[in-house]
Amino acid sequence: MDTTTLGLRERKKAETRQAVHEAALRLVVEHGFDGVTVEAIADAANISRRTFSNYFAGKEDALLYGEEERFRRLVALVQEQPPGHSAWQAMRATILDLYEEVGTPDREWAIRTRLAKKHPALLARQLANHAALERELAQAIADRRAPARPRVMAAAFLGALRLATFQWIEEEEARSLLEVGEEILDEVARPFT
Repeated sequence: MDTTTLGLRERKKAETRQAVHEAALRLVVEHGFDGVTVEAIADAANISRRTFSNYFAGKEDALLYGEEERFRRLVALVQEQPPGHSAWQAMRATILDLYEEVGTPDREWAIRTRLAKKHPALLARQLANHAALERELAQAIADRRAPARPRVMAAAFLGALRLATFQWIEEEEARSLLEVGEEILDEVARPFT
């Protein structure tokens, strides 16, 4: 099998995942989390229930797909930071890099965060994703100069990002998420810099 075919298949899979994610988010906004079934999401994405199951374990996973993709990109960007950066500097620089790539968070980000705060099943899935991200981020900074254990630094960094997101939403997006995030990261960074 040539790489062109493999590349096309991977793009098609990514497009299907994104379509399912967008359908899930749209339906949940329209009908509420509890008012949406996997079957309804599959129908809205124009796929079968079985195809849905090939991509996602449940509607929680479909809703959180965009967040998971950002997590993967965050870890990759940390790994790409110059070797001379300390662990905290590498994570901090990544926020600016990710912001430049993705831009201002969209309404989807705020909607997902609000939904997760209201629905235990979604919150549980999101917390599991965050725990996995914490482990991956700790691995990504393990070889960098750090005044604390990598897992402690990763947890502090991600906790600051979560707090920034919650504060941004509570302020009804009066300031940019980047501005709120940098303010909180500055506070949290004191022991690590």
